[in-house]
Amino acid sequence: MNTIFSLGIILLVGLFAAKLLHQLKFPAVTAYLLLGIIIGPHLLNLVSPGIINSSGLISNIVLSIIAFGLGQNFSREHFRKIGKSVLTISILEAVGAWLLVTLALFFILKQQLYLALLFGSIGAATAPAATVLVIREYKARGTFTNTLLGVVALDDAWCLIIFSVSLAIARALSLHLGANILLLKVFLHTFSQIIGAFLLGGAIGILLNWLGRFVKTRADLLIITLSAILLTAGVSILLDLSVLLANMALGAVLINLKKHNYGFFDILHSIDTPLFLFFFVLAGANLEISLLPEIGAIAITYFVFVIIGKVAGASLGAYLSKTIPSVKKYIGFGLIPQAGVALGVALIAKASFPEVGNFIFTTVVTATIIFELVGPFATRFALRKAGEIRE
Repeated sequence: MNTIFSLGIILLVGLFAAKLLHQLKFPAVTAYLLLGIIIGPHLLNLVSPGIINSSGLISNIVLSIIAFGLGQNFSREHFRKIGKSVLTISILEAVGAWLLVTLALFFILKQQLYLALLFGSIGAATAPAATVLVIREYKARGTFTNTLLGVVALDDAWCLIIFSVSLAIARALSLHLGANILLLKVFLHTFSQIIGAFLLGGAIGILLNWLGRFVKTRADLLIITLSAILLTAGVSILLDLSVLLANMALGAVLINLKKHNYGFFDILHSIDTPLFLFFFVLAGANLEISLLPEIGAIAITYFVFVIIGKVAGASLGAYLSKTIPSVKKYIGFGLIPQAGVALGVALIAKASFPEVGNFIFTTVVTATIIFELVGPFATRFALRKAGEIRE
C-alpha cells in the first residue's frame, strides 16, 4: 500500500465515516478512531507503513497547533471575563483527575509510580469539541452553560502543564536514580524544562508579533503563523523542552501583546480540519489490538477514576467559589468527554517510554472511545438537570 493512496483513503473515507456515524449521534472523533482501527495494520491494512511511522511527526505538528490555540485562552481579557469560579473549577477538576488516577493505579493496582503519574496526567484532559457540540445541538443557554464553556476552554491547557511536569518526573523516576539525589534532579530538570519552554515560546511570540506588521495577505499570515509554530516545536525538540508548553507560551504571549493578534489563531481554521482527521485516524491505526486483553483492569480503573476525579474536583471548585447550586451539583458531568489532547500526550508518552508506550497508548485509545460514547450523554444529562436545555 503506497503512502499517497493511503492519504487519499484516510481523507475520503474519514469524511464519509464521520457523516454516517453522525446520523447515529456518534461524535466525529469516535468515527475517526474506529475508522483508524478498521483500516489499520491489524485489520484491513489500508494504511501504509510510511504513514504509521510518521505518526510521531504528525502528532507533534497537530499538538503544536492545538497548544498554540490553547494559549489564546490565557489573555488578560479572557481571565477578566471568565471570573474566579471558572478558574477555580477548571484547575481543581484537572488536578482531581490527575491525583485520583495516579493514586488508584499506584496503590490499588500496584503500578510503578512513573507509569501511574503518566496515566494520571493524561486523565486530566477534556474534549472541548464534544461538549460544545452537545451545547449547540440542544441550544443550551444560561449561567451553567457559560461556566461549562469557560471550564472546557481552559481544561486542556492545565492538562498540558500537568503532563509536561509529570513527564519530566516520570523520566527521572524511570532512571532509578539514587534516593538521595532523585528529588533534587527531578525538580531541577522539571523546572529547567518548564522555564526554558516558556522563554522559548515567549521569544518567538515577540518575534511573530513584530513580523505581523509586514503581513499583507491571508496567505502571508498563514505562512508566518505555521512557520512560528513549527520553529517553536523544532527548537523545543532540539533543546529537550516541552513542545506543548513552548507553543502554548507562544500563543499566550502573542495574544497579550496586541488584541488584534486574534488573526494568527483564526487563520489556522482554514487548514486544521484535515490535520485533525489524519491525527485521529492514525491514533486508531496505532492501536495494538493484541494488547487489549491485558489492559482490562487498568482501562476500567482509569475510566472510573477520571470521572470521579473530575466530578469531585469540579464540585469542590464550585463550592469554594460559591457559585450557583446547579453548577455545584452537575458541572463535573459535563467534563467527561476526552479525545484530542489525551490522545496526543499519550502518543508522546508512547515515544518517550518505548518499553510501556504501546500499553499506555492502547489503554488511552480504548478509554477515549468509551469516553466519547458516554461523554456526550453525560453532558446532556448535566445541561438538562441544570434546566438550560430548550425543549
